[in-house]
Amino acid sequence: MTGTVFDEVFLWSRSAKSTFTGTLSPYLECLGKVNPRNVDLVRIALGVLAADRSVQREGGGASWNTRSFELHVEVGDPDIWAREASNLATLVGFLTGDRWSFEFKQAVADDLDPPQIEELDFQRTVLLSGGADSATGALISALELADDTSQALVSQYSSTALSPIQQGLVEAIVGHAPKIREVHHQFHLNRGTRRLDGTTFRNETSTRSRSLLFLALGLAVAQPAAVPLLIPENGFASLNPPLGADRRGALSTHTTHPRFLRDLQALVERIGGHGRISNPFERMTKGEMFTRLRDGIGRGPASVYLSATNSCSHTDARYSGAPPGSSCGVCFGCLVRRASFAAADIPDATEYLCDDTTGRFSGFVRQKSVVEPMRDFADRGIRARDIMVMSLPPDYPASDALDVCRRGISELRSFLS
Repeated sequence: MTGTVFDEVFLWSRSAKSTFTGTLSPYLECLGKVNPRNVDLVRIALGVLAADRSVQREGGGASWNTRSFELHVEVGDPDIWAREASNLATLVGFLTGDRWSFEFKQAVADDLDPPQIEELDFQRTVLLSGGADSATGALISALELADDTSQALVSQYSSTALSPIQQGLVEAIVGHAPKIREVHHQFHLNRGTRRLDGTTFRNETSTRSRSLLFLALGLAVAQPAAVPLLIPENGFASLNPPLGADRRGALSTHTTHPRFLRDLQALVERIGGHGRISNPFERMTKGEMFTRLRDGIGRGPASVYLSATNSCSHTDARYSGAPPGSSCGVCFGCLVRRASFAAADIPDATEYLCDDTTGRFSGFVRQKSVVEPMRDFADRGIRARDIMVMSLPPDYPASDALDVCRRGISELRSFLS
């Protein structure tokens, strides 16, 4: 664009000349006739993720800096999105902790008609990341459905190690609920490592924005069937209580925070898109979710099923020689997971790097460990003033948030003591 300088340019096209991985095109025609505003949302979310990955943070842990982004995106209706640019910036900023601004340009219209998709009679769409919560929610959802009905499962991965985990979970769900048809959409959509000119992108690994793309893809799958999108996540992690006074959150993200989900739904619906999003477990702990699954399929099967999931926050263990998809056992996600197995009285057969007796991964484990901050957090407990800074939506009472956090901390305290 004349007179404008871009620090980074991202191109998403059907041709081989693209910044992004995967085979999904920017018109999403493989999903059928998707609402153009939901197509736009996927484009915006992918641009946000690409920008997030391409600007490195200064510091880490509790000392992350706030970055500033100005993102230009081509969409089907720039005027509609321009009216929501400020709200979108606030929403994405809440997710990543950064400052965002958006400008929208007219995208080229698609010259291909989408094919007729036959598998659009499913009753709901469920996000299946490969983590324990999404796996629990997907299976509980299948068990609740009537025989001879179906649900769509949506998976997105950047690390190829997650792909077989997601596929294995779908096979397991079919085994536990054989009379329910599972329609699995698995997307590998991510920013590549090289720019169009062949030079290498800078790479920021935190990428808290990746969940926006996951949600946008889920809504795009759900929209042609006019069904809700379920994003299963325990309420304790969703609320993201701070580990200490110097942290905004507990080293997890705002992916499923009640405010974020409600604000995203409201924004998408205001522009005329499909935005029906629900977290059916927002007032349950992870241990309570595990217990519900155990009661549904049995203690032994629950152990096998849940142990095959991956809740680790760190996908870089392979650089220390660990097998792809390894779990460290000492990050926030792993510690809440281990506490939940114990709380639900389900044997945890997960292989954690912290339990390795060879010492090969001791350096990696020490670097990633938040055991001591988590122990201090569990001993201190949750306070009313911690709840007051959580930006809860009007329909989520502070008393409910305090209750679910106290129950979650109780599970942690029992495990870490």
